[in-house]
Amino acid sequence: MEPLGSPLTTHVLDTASGVPARGLCLCLSRLEDHSQQWIELRTSYTDPDGRCPGLLTQDQMKAGTYKLTFDTAAYWRKSGQESFYPYVEVVFTIPSEAQKFHVPLLLSPWSYTTYRGS
Repeated sequence: MEPLGSPLTTHVLDTASGVPARGLCLCLSRLEDHSQQWIELRTSYTDPDGRCPGLLTQDQMKAGTYKLTFDTAAYWRKSGQESFYPYVEVVFTIPSEAQKFHVPLLLSPWSYTTYRGS
């Protein structure tokens, strides 16, 4: 379960196997306005349900451009599978601190899909 105070959540599903993507390393970064450089906010792993609780705290939340980078090569390698995409980067904009955002990732060794969830 995601903590109630987490305004940003993700859920990764391994669509090739039909299970949550457990143990997938991911990194959350924010693009700084002045320097136009990515600042890493957190590195974590998905839990047994494919979720990453507490990805962003309410104090860290501010309007801006964010990036979730998923280390898909390591995930597939652990599964003994070859894959096409070594990592997946999902760049998105948070226009307001007052909203909550959910960024799901549907993953297979040869494709991925993401969307703004609810």
